[in-house]
Amino acid sequence: MHKPEIMSPAGYWPQLHAAIEAGADAVYFGLTHFTARAKVGFTLDELPEVMKTLHRRGVKGYVTFNTLVFDHELRTAARTLAAIAAAGADAIIVQDLGIAALAHQIVPDLPIHGSTQMSITSAEGVAFAARYGVSRVVLARELSLAEIAAIRSRSPIELEIFVHGALCVSYSGQCFSSEAWGGRSANRGQCAQACRLPYELIVDGQPRPLGAARYLLSPGDLAAIDDMTTIARLGVSALKIEGRYKNAEYVAITTNAYRRALDAAWAGLPSDLTVSDRLYLEQVYSRGLGPHFLRGTNHQAVVEGRAPRHRGLLMGRVVRVRADAIIIVPEPGREAAPLKPGDGVVFDAADWRSPEEPEEGGRIFTVEPVGDGLLAIRFAKGAINPRRIRAGDLLWRTSDPQTERIARPFVQPAAPVRRQPVRVTALVRAGAPLELHWSLIAQPSLTVTVQSPTPLTTAQNRPLDETTLREQLGRLGDTPYQLTELNAVIEGNPFVPVSLLNQLRRQATAALAELQGRPPAMNILDPEQVLSTMLAAVAPSAPPDTAQIHLLIRSPDQLEAAIALQPASITLDYLDLEGLKPALTHVRAAGIAVRVAAPRVLKPEDERVTRFLRKLNVPLLVRSTGLLDMLRDDPTVELTGDFSLNAANILTADLLLRSGLQRLTLTHDLNAEQIAHLAERIGGSRLEAIVYHHLPVFHTEHCVFCRFLSTGTSYKDCGRPCERHHVALRDTHGRAHPVIADVGCRNTVFGAEAQEVSKYLDRWHAAGIAHYRLEFVHETAAQITAVTEAFRAYLQEEIDAAELGRRWQQSAPQGVTEGSFFVPANYQYIPLM
Repeated sequence: MHKPEIMSPAGYWPQLHAAIEAGADAVYFGLTHFTARAKVGFTLDELPEVMKTLHRRGVKGYVTFNTLVFDHELRTAARTLAAIAAAGADAIIVQDLGIAALAHQIVPDLPIHGSTQMSITSAEGVAFAARYGVSRVVLARELSLAEIAAIRSRSPIELEIFVHGALCVSYSGQCFSSEAWGGRSANRGQCAQACRLPYELIVDGQPRPLGAARYLLSPGDLAAIDDMTTIARLGVSALKIEGRYKNAEYVAITTNAYRRALDAAWAGLPSDLTVSDRLYLEQVYSRGLGPHFLRGTNHQAVVEGRAPRHRGLLMGRVVRVRADAIIIVPEPGREAAPLKPGDGVVFDAADWRSPEEPEEGGRIFTVEPVGDGLLAIRFAKGAINPRRIRAGDLLWRTSDPQTERIARPFVQPAAPVRRQPVRVTALVRAGAPLELHWSLIAQPSLTVTVQSPTPLTTAQNRPLDETTLREQLGRLGDTPYQLTELNAVIEGNPFVPVSLLNQLRRQATAALAELQGRPPAMNILDPEQVLSTMLAAVAPSAPPDTAQIHLLIRSPDQLEAAIALQPASITLDYLDLEGLKPALTHVRAAGIAVRVAAPRVLKPEDERVTRFLRKLNVPLLVRSTGLLDMLRDDPTVELTGDFSLNAANILTADLLLRSGLQRLTLTHDLNAEQIAHLAERIGGSRLEAIVYHHLPVFHTEHCVFCRFLSTGTSYKDCGRPCERHHVALRDTHGRAHPVIADVGCRNTVFGAEAQEVSKYLDRWHAAGIAHYRLEFVHETAAQITAVTEAFRAYLQEEIDAAELGRRWQQSAPQGVTEGSFFVPANYQYIPLM
C-alpha cells in the first residue's frame, strides 16, 4: 500500500504556488477550454512553464480535460492532448470515454484519470473505464468509506476520492439544470449553480412551510479531516481537495491541514491540528463542514437549507438590539478564534426574512464583554441598520484578517517553505578535483554531478572536515532543497575554500532544478492521423428503420393509457421493483415489447437490484457504465443505452455501441442539430432519440422526501413518504419541478416544462432517425394519449411539425420548451486555448 497523494486545486498562478508551498503532492488545473471550470485556467502556451514550475518543486501536475467533447471539436481536442503530453503533464483527467480512448492512442504512456463526472460508483464502472486506457478513477462523492473499500478490493486500477470542498447536489456528470434553464452545460464547464437557488416544497399540490429552510438542494461542504486515520489506510491513491474557483488563502490553509493530518495518520500518530487550525479551515470557506456521505447515509445532515453561500464560522446569536450596539451570546468553542475588531460579519435572519434579500453586516469596530457571558458588538456609524436585526438572528463571521496571516507563509513566502530532501555524496581528496553528486531522495534517478575545475591542494592549517562540509552544502535557504543525507569521503587533508563549496552548491542546485524541470520523454503519435484512423474504424451506418414510437412511463397509473396507444415498446421506470412483475405481464399480454429502465446509480450494496433485473429476462434501458460492463457479454439481454452514458461525439457513441448496446440515446448536452449530424455519421437507426420529456435536471443521493417529510436519516427509518406523496420544488419563477425517488431512494428532479423537439423533427427524420421516445413524469392518462397521438399524426403526415408543437403546448402539464434542443447560432465556436 502506498501513501496517498494530497491533491490540491489551482485556478491560476497564485493558487498553484500556494499549493506547492503548503505541501501538495499533486496539483490539478485546467486550460481555458475542455475543462469543467471554464472561468479559470492556464493557456496552452503557459502549460510548459506550469509543468516546469511544479516539477522543479517535486510536485505532479494533472491537467483537467474533463468536459464532454463535441464532434466539431475532436481535431482541436486531439492536437491539444498531444500538446499537453509534450508539455510534460503527469496525467490528464477526462470525463468523455471517447476522449480517454483517443488520448490513449495518441500518447500511450500518458496516465489517464477518469473524472468524477464519469459518475462511477462501482467496481464494474471502474473496470469499464479501465478498458479504454483509464489508469485511475475519481469516485463519486456520494460513496461511503465502506463502499469505497469494497470498490477498492475489486478495482484493477488506482482510485481517488474527494476529501474536502463543495458538494454538488447532483451526481457529477448527471446534472442538466444549467443546460435546461440557461443553455449552459455543467458537463461543459459552465455550471450555473441552480442547486444554490431557493425552492418552495410543494406536497400533493400544496405548499409545505419549512421555516428557515429555503435552499432545499444546496448541500453543505465536505470535510473528511476527522476521518483521516481510516482514509489513509483505505488503499486509495489520492485525496482531492475541491476548489479551482477558490482563492490562494483557501488552497494554502486546506492543503496544509490535510498534509499534516495525512502525515500523522500514515505514521500512526495523533493529528497535531489544533482547535484553531480546525476553526480556520472552516473560516476560510465553508457552507458548513461535515463528512456527509463518507460516513454513510444521513439525509438530515447533507442539506440544512438555511443559506447557499459561504458562511464561515457561526459566532453567536443576537439576544438584544440596542441603538449603539448589538448584544450577542457567543457560540461555544470559539475561544481559540474569538470575535475581534476588523472581522467581517453578517446577520442571518433566515427565520423571519428571505436570505435573497440583502443581509445586514459589515466590519466590526469594537467588541467588549457586557456581563453574563454576553458581548456587545459595535460598527462604524451607518454601517448597519439595527432595525433589520432581531433577537434570535445568527451571527456569522464571513471574513477574518487572521486567515490571511495564517496563509501568508504559503502565499507570500520569503523563501521556499516546501523543501525536497537531497542526498549528497562528496569525494574530497587532496590532489584530485572535488566531486559532489547530488540526488533527490524521492527520485534517486535524478542525479547531478559537479566538480572543481582544478585538483585540491593539501591544507597547511585547516583541512576540510565533514562538519564544515555539511554546514556549507546545507546553506540552501533560497532553494527548494534540504540537505538530508551527506556521505563524505575525505582523504589526504584537502584544502577547500568556502567560496568553492558555495560555488559548487549553487551549480548543483541549479543543475538539479533544470533536470527536474525537463518534460519526460513520451511517445506522442500524430494526433490528426490517430483521430482519422479511429474515425475510419467507426462501424458503418446501419440501414434505416421504419419510424417507431417508444413510450417511457413512471407510474402504474400511466400504464393503461400507454398500452392502449400500442407503441413499438413501453419502458417501465418504476420506483417499486415488485410492481414491475405484474406490469411486465400486462404489457406482454397486450403484444407490446417491454423494457425496464435500470437505475442511473448502482453502488456495491445494490447487487440485489442487478440480480433482480437479470432475473426479469427483459430488455433493459442501461443508464450506467457499471451495469453495461456487467452485461456487455451477455447475449441473452437486449440493451439500449440511455442519455446518462453521456455520448456526445461519434467516438464515444461508437465505443458504447460496440459494448453490447443495440441502440443508444445521446447525452442531453447535444442540441438538435448535433444529434442530427451524429445520426447521419453513425446511422440514425442506431440511435433512440427523445422527442418529448421532462429533462432530468438533478439526480441526487440527497432525498428530499426523507429530509423534509420525515425525521429519519435513510430508507430504514423515514417511513417512505415517497410512496405516499407527490412532491415538487417550485422555483422563484413559479415553475413546479416534479421530484421522483428511484429504487435506491435517489431523487430525480425533473424540469417543469416538457422539452420537445417539434421545430427540428423534419431535420431528424431526414437524418435517418427512426426510433423516437416519449417520456412521461406526472402526465395524466389523457395527457399521455394526447401527446402520443399528436406525434403519431405527425409521423403519418396528417399534421406538420408546427401543428405538432401547438398540440404539445396545449397537452403538456406546465407548457413546453425547446430546452437543450435549442440550436444557438454560434454553437460550433471553440475558444482559443
